[in-house]
Amino acid sequence: MARASLKHRIVDAAIDAIHRKGFNATSIQDITDAAAAPKGSFYNHFDSKESLAAEVLDCYWRKILEYLALLNDEEIRPLARLKTYFKRLGAVASAKEYRVGCLVGNMSAEMPDQSRVVRERLAAMYAAWSRAIESCVKEAQLDGSMRRDMDPKTVAAFLLNSWEGALLRSKVDRDSSAFDAFQRVVFTSLVK
Repeated sequence: MARASLKHRIVDAAIDAIHRKGFNATSIQDITDAAAAPKGSFYNHFDSKESLAAEVLDCYWRKILEYLALLNDEEIRPLARLKTYFKRLGAVASAKEYRVGCLVGNMSAEMPDQSRVVRERLAAMYAAWSRAIESCVKEAQLDGSMRRDMDPKTVAAFLLNSWEGALLRSKVDRDSSAFDAFQRVVFTSLVK
C-alpha cells in the first residue's frame, strides 16, 4: 500500500488538530509534529497557515458532500431524507462525544475577521450546503409532506443555521439534548 504524501499527512493532521483545538490554538509545530514531518517541510507545501486552512476546509467539505448525497437519494421520500440526514450528523457528533462540533461551524465562529480567503470559502460552503437542503425541502413540499407556505430557501437556511447552533450547544452540554430539540421542533413545525 502506498504511503500518504507528506502534504496529505500535513492536511490530515491539520484537520484533526484544528477541529479539536481551533485554528488559532493550533500551531504549525503542532501540525507538523502530528504529521511526523519536519517543520520546514510545511512551507514546501503551503504559503501560510491561512492557505493550509483553505485546504483543510476543502478536504472537510468533501466529507460533508458524502453526507449530502443522502439528500438526493430518490429511493427515500424527501422528508425522510431530511430527518435521516440530520440524525446521521447527530450520530457523528455523538461518536465524537460532542467534543468537536462541525469544523465549518467552528471556523465560522473563529476566522471571519482574520481571513478574507477563509471567510469567502466558508460563505461558498454554506451557500452550497443550503442549496442541497433547499432542493430536498422543495421535493418535500411538492410531495405534500412539508408545509408549502414557507419559502424553501428560507427553510433550508433556517435548518442549516439551527443545526450549526445545536452543534455548538452540544459541545457545551456534551449530550444530544440540542439535537433532540432540533428534531422535535423542526419536524413537527414543518410537516404538513
